[in-house]
Amino acid sequence: MAEREPASQLDPRVERVLFEVSRQVVGKRDAALRILCAIVAGGHVLIEDVPGVGKTLLAKSLANALDLRFARVQATADLLPSDIVGVHVYDPARQAFDFRPGPVFAEIVLVDEINRASPRAQSALLEAMEEGQVTAEGHTYPLSDAFTVLATQNPAEHEGTYALPTSELDRFLFKLHLDYPQAREEEDLLRRMSSEIRPQPLAAAIGRQDVLTLRRESLAIHVSQPVLSYVQEIVRATRVHPDAALGASPRAGVALLRSAKVWARLHGRGHVLPDDVRALAHDALEHRLHVRSGRPGACLDDVLASLPVPRDARA
Repeated sequence: MAEREPASQLDPRVERVLFEVSRQVVGKRDAALRILCAIVAGGHVLIEDVPGVGKTLLAKSLANALDLRFARVQATADLLPSDIVGVHVYDPARQAFDFRPGPVFAEIVLVDEINRASPRAQSALLEAMEEGQVTAEGHTYPLSDAFTVLATQNPAEHEGTYALPTSELDRFLFKLHLDYPQAREEEDLLRRMSSEIRPQPLAAAIGRQDVLTLRRESLAIHVSQPVLSYVQEIVRATRVHPDAALGASPRAGVALLRSAKVWARLHGRGHVLPDDVRALAHDALEHRLHVRSGRPGACLDDVLASLPVPRDARA
């Protein structure tokens, strides 16, 4: 059994963000917290779910609550890399080319239905997501240090789509599923939408510097040797599971540990608990696994159930 500790409380800055988001988004508090965790960790999020469950609204609301610049890209078959990165335009007066930045130069970039973009357009995101920069016409342009891609895809419709390759999936820190709202949440949503009173625009709960401060603070979170070994055991166990065709890579282990440190910080703790690792294991690992049969999630459930949970997380 993991050690028992007093219940953690979210950092007040995090609570302000979640409260502000809840003014427009009904019943997605946990998803908002997980996306915030990825943003603070400097990672990107793939949200897979059916249309109409609030993916776009959640992304825009988080950007507003964090006071980060927001841009949206609607992925289509004819989307070009320059539609994402930007383009050089000739200025006759100066007899020179000027670079006009694309939407990727925002801080929260929503890529709707990413699997509808061609592989060529999808590849335009890879350098940005991995290196925090883009290259156009031989020139390299840095992106914001708060740059985050929130991409969506519809798992139920595959006509005219391109499956994301393993290398691109690996660039996403988390893969999330929003699911349908609970009965009370859906009733609240219908009540809000039927009202003639429109919600007021969201105010900024915190700012970019607060996000970067939380990121720096997360780096200092303590990880004990038992917890470090636990992360390693989880990752290695995914490679030898009977159903595993491709297990989690070392990069997946780094992603899980990095996000667990942020999760601990968002909950006001100075050290990582095994529960932090378990809370994020599916988000950070499931999309990186390939199985011969069944679901990657079931494989990961088996792994988590088979490993003993460390008792001492502070040593």
